[in-house]
Formats: sequence, C-alpha cells, structure tokens
Amino acid sequence: MSVFNLIKNIKLVIMDVDGVLTDGTIYLNTQGYETKAFNVLDGTGIAYLRRAGIKTAIISGRNCDAVIHRAKELGIEDVYQGVKNKIDAYKQLLEKYAFSDKEICYIGDDLIDLPVFYRVGFPVAVANATPMVKQHSAYITKVRGGQGAVREVAEKILKYQDKWHLIMERYQKPAT
Repeated sequence: MSVFNLIKNIKLVIMDVDGVLTDGTIYLNTQGYETKAFNVLDGTGIAYLRRAGIKTAIISGRNCDAVIHRAKELGIEDVYQGVKNKIDAYKQLLEKYAFSDKEICYIGDDLIDLPVFYRVGFPVAVANATPMVKQHSAYITKVRGGQGAVREVAEKILKYQDKWHLIMERYQKPAT
C-alpha cells in the first residue's frame, strides 16, 4: 500500500518523547531533577497539525515535568507518561475520540512502541530508531528524533492530505 493511502485519513498523531521529540539524552541536575531539550521545528510541526485540525497526543514510558510544560505550550491535551504498556493509553485515545486504527499515526523509536505500531494506520520510525522498529514502520524519517523528525512527518501528512495551503496562507508573498 502506498504512503499516500496510509496518510490520507490521519486524524491523530501520537508521539513518543525520548528519542522522538528529543534526541534521547536525559539531563539530570544535582538534585536529580530531569529536564529535556526539545527542537523548535517539532513544536512548529505540531502547531501546523493542530491548525489543520489534526489532533496530537503524547505517550511516554518516562515521567518528566518538562514534558507537561512543553505539551501545554504546544496545546497537546492528551499526555500519558510513565506508561509501560503503551497499548493501554492508545486504546484510551481511540475510545476518547472514536477514531479507528487507520486514522492514527504513531511516531516511535524503540521496542516499547511496537505494540502500538502493529495497530496504527501509519507507523513512523525516526531515523535513529532501533532496527526492529524501522522494520515495522511504514515510513522512516530522514532526520533523527529531536532534530525535526516530527516536523518532517507533519509536513508529509499535511501535503498528502492537501492541507498544506492552510499553513502557507499566512506565509504567502502578498500580491503587488
């Protein structure tokens, strides 16, 4: 099946955090507080998805306050952290929005993401994903997680769904 056929009905993009929205590095200060570095390109891609009416969510195996703050900045309402069995959170999202599997894109990088990969319509592995995750993906990003991979996927979805014009309207050169 072509990538276009997998993308055309996407209504929700779910992302992992470590290795996807970040480069996978975990920063701990001397008090043991964890922080993360997020790429502005990914944030912009998430904003574009929302502007075009596509929902976004996070499912992460770790807990970190920085994720809550970043999600709030980006308007991501559905944030699941500390999830060891990601399929449970995935099922909650399906039920909440009454979406089918084929309407979901999931972006992941490691084995913990595979149960969701097996279900969604458009499983995406970032360039730095483990080989098995890449093997089960419909698309592998050109860039690594934390370096604009989510933005890359957002643009691909919006262009294939013919919604890119909704983003470009505000950036068009004015007529003279």
